[in-house]
Amino acid sequence: MTSARPPAGERAAAREPWHAAEHVLRFPRTLPGGATELRWRGAALMGVVNVTPDSFSDGGATYAAEAAVAAGLRLAAEGALIVDVGGESTRPGAAAVDADEELARVLPVVAALAERGVVVSVDTRKPLVAERALAAGAALVNDVSGLRDPRMVAVCAAAGAPAVIVHMRGEPATMQQDPRYDDVVADVGAYLAAAAGRALDAGVPSVVLDAGIGFGKTVEHNLALLHATPRLAALGHPLLVGASRKSFLGRLAGVPEPKDRLAATLAAHLHAARRGAALLRVHDVAAHRQALAVAAALDGQEDAPERRGSGRG
Repeated sequence: MTSARPPAGERAAAREPWHAAEHVLRFPRTLPGGATELRWRGAALMGVVNVTPDSFSDGGATYAAEAAVAAGLRLAAEGALIVDVGGESTRPGAAAVDADEELARVLPVVAALAERGVVVSVDTRKPLVAERALAAGAALVNDVSGLRDPRMVAVCAAAGAPAVIVHMRGEPATMQQDPRYDDVVADVGAYLAAAAGRALDAGVPSVVLDAGIGFGKTVEHNLALLHATPRLAALGHPLLVGASRKSFLGRLAGVPEPKDRLAATLAAHLHAARRGAALLRVHDVAAHRQALAVAAALDGQEDAPERRGSGRG
């Protein structure tokens, strides 16, 4: 099967100003609203809905289906391009959840959001959960295990669903136990490029790459990967960065509580957006939308100096 490689014009987008660079995800099937692709400029937002009792970020505030659906609708209204629904915590040290329990958590939320026109991704490592969630209305799969399981590739290809390929060293329960790399940027980039090629060759319509900030990485590894955003974005597929509220930000900023790390999150995500990240996976959509709008306006003035001084306010 021929790989669906991005056209040269899309690969060249990284050379445009970050806020003007165009990104696209194509779907062989119809999305909520009737579209067959998602197309955007700059960095779009993926809002997080954790349907778990032990989320590191909110302590299970959206564990009940009704609360999760309300949260997803709010995130979409605030400007999330995609709402990411997950039923298994992948925080460091988290225990696995069996497929039946994960399905019971996510399917009602996925179905309710899709019925209301929200573009939903399902955050899962399990092919069965992905398959059932796609049948319930999810549009894409966010796999933190990086499509290691060939059955997940087959599920995405059969459903015509794009996949987010996340790099993770080990499993959530063990991933932060002394992670080591020869060269973290080279190792992660090589893994993502190879996984993307296999997925496209197998018929997955398009992929998003995610270096897996916090997934089997030290603080230094995370910083190196964020610094290498342009290199990872140049691999030819939309790059997702998900640093929202993560522990390395708490260590850097001296903020122990995840819910208090918005400022640190914004700093990391603006850094990534300005260097080519196409998607940001976030808990705080409204704040990110404001920050990105102002950053784009400021950087747009630098890109077009003849417009300086022409506005008011």
